[in-house]
Amino acid sequence: MAQLYFRYGAMGCGKTMQLLQVAFNYEERGLKVCVIKAKTDTKNGNKLLTRIGPERETNFTFSKRDNIYERISKNYCNVDCILVDEAQFLTPKQVDQLMEIVVKLDIPVICYGLRLNFRRDDSGFEGATRLLQLAHKIEELKTICKCGRKATLSCRFLNDKLVTDGPDILIDDGKNKISYRAICNHRYYKLKEEQ
Repeated sequence: MAQLYFRYGAMGCGKTMQLLQVAFNYEERGLKVCVIKAKTDTKNGNKLLTRIGPERETNFTFSKRDNIYERISKNYCNVDCILVDEAQFLTPKQVDQLMEIVVKLDIPVICYGLRLNFRRDDSGFEGATRLLQLAHKIEELKTICKCGRKATLSCRFLNDKLVTDGPDILIDDGKNKISYRAICNHRYYKLKEEQ
């Protein structure tokens, strides 16, 4: 019986790397996968890239207006698994469509993404919130902070200073250095106090 999975973690915990490993495992056994990601993630076009090297073209990217169930049922209903990267950018309706894929097409769907935004809330990531509500299985992928503690936050830094407000999505503009780092709660409060 197919299920909907949500595997989440802070930046740098290896979400995309694990997705690529799962795709490899399916294909090594002669099974078919469909790999998709949100168009919101503009960094690498249609490619999934990892920090340590492996990469892969997606089967397609989706916008917030796309009906993922219709697209899968028309073009990919013969696959053995759907893998979704940057799942936090799904709309709640698209998460419901993924559940339809699981139930009506009997295809497992494994989603990888962030649980919280850089402000430490889920207001910017409705997809993650809906996945936490609906997924059959939820798994945290872990990484560590610079101090060695478990990192649970994906924080935004602007010119190396912690930023706790601003737009949900902010990509490097060439004028300012924008980065995201996985940190623990201890480091978060320490950085806030220092600023």
